[in-house]
Amino acid sequence: MADSYDCRSIRNICILAHVDHGKTTLADHLIASSGGGVLHPKQAGRLRFMDYLDEEQRRAITMKSSSIALQYKGHAINLIDSPGHMDFCSEVSTASRLSDGGLVLVDAVEGVHIQTHAVLRQAWIEKVTPCLVLNKIDRLIVELKLSPMEAYNRLQRIVHEVNGIVSAYKSEKYLSDVDSILAGPVGETGDESQEFVEDDEEDTFQPQKGNVVFVCALDGWGFGICEFAEFYASKLGASSASLQKALWGPRYFIPKTKMIVGKKGLAAGSKARPMFVQFVLEPLWQVYEAAMDTDGDKKFLEKLIKTFNLSVPPRELQNKDPKVVLQSVMSRWLPLSDAILSMVIKHMPDPISAQAFRVSRLLPKREILDDDFANSDVIAEAELVRKSVEACDSQPESVCVAFVSKMFAVPMKMLPQRDVNGEILNNYTEGGNGDSDECFLAFARVFSGELHSGQKVFVLSALYDPLKTGDSAHKHIQEAELHSLYLMMGQGLTPVASARAGNIVAIRGLGQHILKSATLSSTKNCWPFSSMTFQVSPTLKVAIEPSDPVDMAALMRGLRLLNRADPFVEVSVSARGEHVLAAAGEVHLERCIKDLKERFAKVNLEISPPLVSFRETIEGESLNPFDKLKSLTGNSNYIEKTTPNGRCTVRVHILKLPDALTKLLDDSSDLLEDIIAGKAIRAQDDEHPVESLKKRIWDAIESEISDTNAEKDREKYKLLWENLLKRIWALGPRQVGPNMLLLPDSTTEEDGSSVLVKGTPYVSERLGFVSNSDESEAKTSTSAEIRSLNEEADSLRSSVLSGFQVATGSGPLCDEPMWGLAFVIEASVSPFVSETEAIHQQSQSDQYGVFSGQVMTAVKEACKTAVLQKNPRIVEGMYFCELNTPTEFLGAMYAVLSRRRARILKEEMQEGSPLFTVHAYVPVAESFGFADELRRWTSGASSALLVLSHWEALAEDPFFVPKTEEEKEEFGDGSSVLQNTARKLIDGVRRRKGLPVEEKVVQFATKQRTLARKV
Repeated sequence: MADSYDCRSIRNICILAHVDHGKTTLADHLIASSGGGVLHPKQAGRLRFMDYLDEEQRRAITMKSSSIALQYKGHAINLIDSPGHMDFCSEVSTASRLSDGGLVLVDAVEGVHIQTHAVLRQAWIEKVTPCLVLNKIDRLIVELKLSPMEAYNRLQRIVHEVNGIVSAYKSEKYLSDVDSILAGPVGETGDESQEFVEDDEEDTFQPQKGNVVFVCALDGWGFGICEFAEFYASKLGASSASLQKALWGPRYFIPKTKMIVGKKGLAAGSKARPMFVQFVLEPLWQVYEAAMDTDGDKKFLEKLIKTFNLSVPPRELQNKDPKVVLQSVMSRWLPLSDAILSMVIKHMPDPISAQAFRVSRLLPKREILDDDFANSDVIAEAELVRKSVEACDSQPESVCVAFVSKMFAVPMKMLPQRDVNGEILNNYTEGGNGDSDECFLAFARVFSGELHSGQKVFVLSALYDPLKTGDSAHKHIQEAELHSLYLMMGQGLTPVASARAGNIVAIRGLGQHILKSATLSSTKNCWPFSSMTFQVSPTLKVAIEPSDPVDMAALMRGLRLLNRADPFVEVSVSARGEHVLAAAGEVHLERCIKDLKERFAKVNLEISPPLVSFRETIEGESLNPFDKLKSLTGNSNYIEKTTPNGRCTVRVHILKLPDALTKLLDDSSDLLEDIIAGKAIRAQDDEHPVESLKKRIWDAIESEISDTNAEKDREKYKLLWENLLKRIWALGPRQVGPNMLLLPDSTTEEDGSSVLVKGTPYVSERLGFVSNSDESEAKTSTSAEIRSLNEEADSLRSSVLSGFQVATGSGPLCDEPMWGLAFVIEASVSPFVSETEAIHQQSQSDQYGVFSGQVMTAVKEACKTAVLQKNPRIVEGMYFCELNTPTEFLGAMYAVLSRRRARILKEEMQEGSPLFTVHAYVPVAESFGFADELRRWTSGASSALLVLSHWEALAEDPFFVPKTEEEKEEFGDGSSVLQNTARKLIDGVRRRKGLPVEEKVVQFATKQRTLARKV
């Protein structure tokens, strides 16, 4: 970090890809060539240097993102290797936040998979500049035995498909990765037309631009088109720049005229191949044939070595293993690290240009409210901090800002024993960590200024607001002293005295201050960086307790450490007092439990079966959407409950919301929370989020009306919904759920004596469906009795709201939250019948409890009874499952899927390979042990990836009893009917929660006879 520090010579990059597409192998070769001698080139690809955890080596997958510093041609490159498994996608988020560029790897044989969609989306969200790396090119030659022309078609199709995914994300076409996969591969056109697709100038990845390379990471060779353009420039008598443009796409070389022509310039019946096939792929195929075939032309290899002046040791050339010969020639002719790193330096931005582009994502501009202008000094300084982040100001005197994307635990013995000056350190002096052998380091990037050890900084959480003062602000800001800084070298750590803007470092001394991520700043007047987005949420929950109750304190401490060490795990205490651990999937959960047992808690644990969440709804299969809305207006379809003292009558109408609207409300819960709380929300990309949400709500409602409905009906339906959307009082459960509380229709008659509890369309106002309601409604009645009743009715608003929130939070079937329901609650309060009743009011409240509590209970019971009356259904979470399996194991795979109640979406043969790709939906409740069972039944040949997709109502009636003759014939009469799936799921949840379950304790009540008497 000398004075001649040049921020422009730094590159921060991460490697992103689907599982097993070759990220860590690629990283090995880059480390071997530019890592300062930490890895020998012969070990590259076999050692997997970045997978230094025992569990990673054992499973052969990466489980955490780790960084290493490389030096290449005067440039410092910070490389972050990230996992490809769906369970560890949170690590991809932490890696992409700290990076400016991403190498997106795609397997040339397997093509684009579900996690490729996810990492491309993450790169787009974090504004990371991607470059495409097509890996395992050798498998096209050796395994699939494709001709150069077939291989070219395949590569072109993959590039086209990846471009299609990126452009779909750019146009915000799909809300999730599952949606984009279900839309089908973008580049699925016929081979004939595909071969001659002209590259669109808008495409992100274009080989002729130089941001696509073709590699074989295992053998250590790779090339971009520019390498071959330079080879052929003198031979063909053309400039390398023009050749670079011609070496991809439908461009043909005519030897007679030495002209490069397009498809139209070819003579009829010409057998010319595209230049990429002729000049790039065919020579590669020839090298492979010469080396791998027993009767291969060894002279061709010698000619190649001589032409390019390659220094291949004769010992390696004479090796009996053709793979070794091939590797030694190819890795010297087309070195992998040169191809990748030269592309990184040329096409990925340095921190200065990257931060100027990414600042809108990292530090979004805040809307300043009028009453905040009193703090103009704070606003000015916060804006100054934002400008220095945008400019990546690395001057030591400028404001220091860094972002910690995760905390990671390192055993104390792994810390460097000496500091920068070579003095021996005492690593056990840090307070608070004496009870643990683990030291927590922060994985951070400096965005502005300079960090140095011993410096005092402010740690800002994501909720910190510099404009607020007082106790609420103090809990989101802490002051901490940095103990020491380290440069990360995979598992190794090198102490450094300071780190300037643009660098990635590990920081010690923040273990007590940061839980998962935070912003570090040398000034209080700084906005925190925006929170990271995770592609999935932790859905797999288990309850944990120690085998020996004495170890409870150790488990609590272990859970605290695990919660800090893993960016994605969630630790909570359930309503029943159990410690619940939530992980992203089975592999993630296994790793968390192993870490707890062996590193953090060091005690034996008892793990419960997975706790599966369900939702409750009502049957909504009516084809005519008008029938649903009639239930809200009809006088017969309501449930009526009266409070025990008889003074309040509650009527509840219920309606099932359209599925698209329910999904939208669920997906937009974070935005709705901000809107309902009244926070200032910043407009993005010229469209205000509230306006776009309003538009999407209308789209969701209109999607339910089929095109067959007449235009008049559509208008009528829209008018009905317009009326409903103006009456939204609240959402539930927890104020932001997918259920609505609607105000009674304004035409509802009040009885002469009773008064309705009137709410306000609060949510409708916030969403802009109605303008702010006029609170000062003229109350015409002058009667004191009616006035006092009105006041009492107003005071009961919160009771109605609370009753609705409690009811939607735990439904009648098994106390699970409700899903996609709208309630209209009419609560009318009647006066006392006589004065004697008024006198006894006090004794009444003692007998039945407080009146507001009675109303709340009545509302809750009425809502639950209304659900039970309207054919309740259970809603279960569904995983989207992508399976790859060889043809001979298809039968076994389908058998496993059918046992798990899976629904097949599509199946297709992967062209040019013996693999089938199957897409299916698997219920979350049936998914545990699915991957293991699949591997067992298919002898390890099939692989499956699960990602949470959506919620889906189970069509079965949990209270089904056969009534008609046909049903009795099929299911038996009432006594011997087997429980259906829905009832089994409900009873399982009820048993777990300790709720009563209707089951016979004694199945066959015949008296047992003892035949032999044995004393």
